[in-house]
Amino acid sequence: MTEGWIERRALKVLQNTEVPLFLFTLAAEEIDLVADVSRIGRDEAGKLIGYQRPEKQKHVKQILDYLDSGDVLFPNGLILALPPETRFKSSRGPGTSDGLAVSGTLEIPTSPEGEGPRPAWIVDGQQRSLALSRTKNRRMPVPVAGFVTQDLDVQREQFLRVNTVQPLPVGLVTELLPEIARVPSARMATRQLPSALVDMLNQDPDSPFYGIVRRASTSTDNKHVAVVTDTGLVEALRESIESPSSLLFPYRNIATGTTDTEGIRRALLAYWGAVRQTFPGAWGLPPTESRLMGGVGIRAMGRLMDRVMAHVDANAVDAREQASAELALIADRCRWTDGTWEDLGLTWNDLQNTPRHISALSNYLVRIYLSARMSRK
Repeated sequence: MTEGWIERRALKVLQNTEVPLFLFTLAAEEIDLVADVSRIGRDEAGKLIGYQRPEKQKHVKQILDYLDSGDVLFPNGLILALPPETRFKSSRGPGTSDGLAVSGTLEIPTSPEGEGPRPAWIVDGQQRSLALSRTKNRRMPVPVAGFVTQDLDVQREQFLRVNTVQPLPVGLVTELLPEIARVPSARMATRQLPSALVDMLNQDPDSPFYGIVRRASTSTDNKHVAVVTDTGLVEALRESIESPSSLLFPYRNIATGTTDTEGIRRALLAYWGAVRQTFPGAWGLPPTESRLMGGVGIRAMGRLMDRVMAHVDANAVDAREQASAELALIADRCRWTDGTWEDLGLTWNDLQNTPRHISALSNYLVRIYLSARMSRK
């Protein structure tokens, strides 16, 4: 290793001409000189930064105990996003390539520990890298696959693709999806737009959800304020976007691939603003104190939204007041913070965020709403 650089024998895999891919090894003690973990969070402007979940101390300790146990077989390597300064020199001679890979020398810039940012990012293997950085077996060779890019979009996409055997937390995946251009799977793609809408609702000062949605990037200091788990809200919006008879479906043009996001914004702010206005005593509380803020309440009210907004002009100046007038038809039958739900036979805190309770509450709310509208006529 020369000062400021690590030199390693490597294979350049002939896979992608735009994003070079290399296979090589690092000693356990060298990982801290080369790569860091890009933790998920948000900057002061609310922009998403990073993509990695928090450290799992128990998992790291289990790996560390194994690494320190003696003779170790550790084939599970790391995937790194290497900086553009990385250099590769092909070996000379007729046998340096077999058509699939080229042998040579890889030169990777380093950062002495504690002296400036590390040049590479760990895309996969953060728990392993933490254990490796602490092991007594400092010179243990570690297999590494590295691709050269500073494009955060590429890094996030690869992060989602490689974490499929042990699924990532749903909240982490949904928060990352709006930030990448190529979604790894069709299943994930269905959550991309809803997740972007949740970002909007959480960051728009005019939104009733402003600052109260808990995402993977939510800081510890704000978790007491962020009472709504994003997964329930994402699912509520996804259902409305995908069903042809629902509120948000017409705002998407399938033929052109465009979405009227401003129209969606107006409709969501009108409806959920009316929900907050109709149930002020239940809004903004933790789910343990208000089932309206839990997944069961958000999902059920999301399904009711499609019925209510069919009778509201979302473009009108008084759209929220129109929606509030509709919700007033069911207000006195709701038991978000105390009492017993009629017909369901459940006390307010018996409601759980399960498919059965979500379905039962949704059907009940729609049923009493439609009945009240018929009676009003």
